[in-house]
Amino acid sequence: MRAVVVSQWGGPEVLTETETDRPEPGMGEILVRVHAAGVNPVDWKTRESGGLIPWGPVPAVGWDVSGTVEAVGGGVTLFQPGDEVFGMPRFPQQAGAYAEYVTAPARHFARKPGGIDHVGAAALPLAALTAWQALVDTAGLRAGQRVLVHAAAGGVGHFAVQIAKARGAYVIGTASAGKHELLRELGADEVIDYRSTAFEDAVSDVDIVIDAVGGEYGERSLKVLKAGGHLVTLPGPDGVPAEAPGVRTGWTLVEPDYRGLVEIAALVEAGSLRPVIDTVLPLAQAAKAHEIGEQGRTTGKIVLTVV
Repeated sequence: MRAVVVSQWGGPEVLTETETDRPEPGMGEILVRVHAAGVNPVDWKTRESGGLIPWGPVPAVGWDVSGTVEAVGGGVTLFQPGDEVFGMPRFPQQAGAYAEYVTAPARHFARKPGGIDHVGAAALPLAALTAWQALVDTAGLRAGQRVLVHAAAGGVGHFAVQIAKARGAYVIGTASAGKHELLRELGADEVIDYRSTAFEDAVSDVDIVIDAVGGEYGERSLKVLKAGGHLVTLPGPDGVPAEAPGVRTGWTLVEPDYRGLVEIAALVEAGSLRPVIDTVLPLAQAAKAHEIGEQGRTTGKIVLTVV
């Protein structure tokens, strides 16, 4: 099969398309023929230096998958060959989604939502699960709460806006002015241009902050939280400020999550959640996809088509 691997740590040019053996599903696993693979910031961050993620003997790339079940391993009853599925296999372990086939535990996938194609479904798993787990599982989002989403037009951010709105929140997003119309279409009640306005001067009494930026945004976000509020930082622990009286702070790392994927698929099918696709490229142009992503101006997601 064709697969994109990392020849050595470095820039996008180290991504190499190669021929390798097709994997076989083990006990409790499925083999998925990949139709499309989503591209996420974690992909290029680990490509550059290896990060904290354990790599196999041939460093493969990518986690977001949408495709068709080709075969099932022993004990699998959730899926059958021919089923269309999407998921975020094995994260943060190596998965190798930039390939024609991947294997992983069956419950790292769910049935692909109806009404969208494989490109749209491949844009969902890692970013939408991150938003879901941060809002619902970590922060315990309830209807009527005020939610502030930083980088609201980005991969995670645009899903966080929609999930929060679908669950009855009042949603505020930070983004450049050119992305405000899109965010309002996605359900944002207020949008702040971070280039011209300090968000902490414009927002107050927030229940939940989803910080997809990190750095100084953590400390600044403490100023807008009400008593009992919760700051969830996504880029990593370095952006988490010291504990502040009366509020909760911390960071979360997304996990494979069958139930979360089912909830996300239901929102898509209900018309409450849609992926915004910035760029679609063939697998052979994975390096170009990383170059575009690293510029930091993407609205929504970048997706690679595989077959």
